Amino acid sequence: MRFSLDLEPASPFRLDLTVWALRRRPDNIVDRWDGETYRRVLVSESDQPFEIAVAQSDSKLQISVYGQTENDALKNQVVCALERLLGIHIKLDGFYRLAEHDDKLGVVAKKFRGFKPPRLHSYFETLVNAIACQQFTLTMGIRLLNSLIERYGLTFKNDDGIFHAFPRPQELANADIEDLRKMKFSYQKARYITGLAQSIARGEVNLDEINAFDDANAIKRLCNLKGIGRWTAEYFLLRGLGRTHIFPADDVGARNNLQRWLNLPEKLNYETTRQAIHAWEEYGGLVYFHLLLKSLSEKEIIAQ
Repeated sequence: MRFSLDLEPASPFRLDLTVWALRRRPDNIVDRWDGETYRRVLVSESDQPFEIAVAQSDSKLQISVYGQTENDALKNQVVCALERLLGIHIKLDGFYRLAEHDDKLGVVAKKFRGFKPPRLHSYFETLVNAIACQQFTLTMGIRLLNSLIERYGLTFKNDDGIFHAFPRPQELANADIEDLRKMKFSYQKARYITGLAQSIARGEVNLDEINAFDDANAIKRLCNLKGIGRWTAEYFLLRGLGRTHIFPADDVGARNNLQRWLNLPEKLNYETTRQAIHAWEEYGGLVYFHLLLKSLSEKEIIAQ
């Protein structure tokens, strides 16, 4: 079973750069990229896994959906997912205007022009990503997530192999903490993830409500959840809610990227990071993403 549709993202758009900002590391198994096509397994409202494949042809995106027959509800689900994952309708005109008059920002804005700020597929996925990466390198965090996805995510099979959707709260609510410990999750992280999943599955926590709050109150609400601190909350605001003015200033990797970019002699802390990005604070999250892409480019992970 397969059907197709086309979408036209806001110009300029580069699928490759946007996917790399989403997946972060080459070994991410849920957001897959082969150099031409982005693939991901989603789950329908009837709990059936299916795969989307996205390729760019000039100004259009060609989307193929595998494993489901075409219907309006599924098409709407796919479009909504891609609007989140690939930021296809976001316009960055204001950011580009600022970059035109800023020698420092202009270089990276020009190099990665066409990138769109992605959001992770769900609020739950965003928090699980953040918890997995707490006090870890991003590479190690992605590896932890891969183990979780392979163990608990619904599977989709095709001629290329077996692929997994990101686990939903109902799939992790009854996860065995000892299973997560064997995957190298700490006991605390395992408890935080399963506890969050249980709270959502029971209807005790509704992450959708957080979008109604301003930044300060959203962070306060998030920090009331077990395992959620300032870094995780700011990460959620950027990668979950899509608040592109947020630069998660407790992110050590992002701080290091910023320090190198600005040629600063001393390590940054939370306050000095906020001071360093003050000139671009309206677009702090976009600076964050551009420096991530710059780092990936320097490691020759992104082809130019």
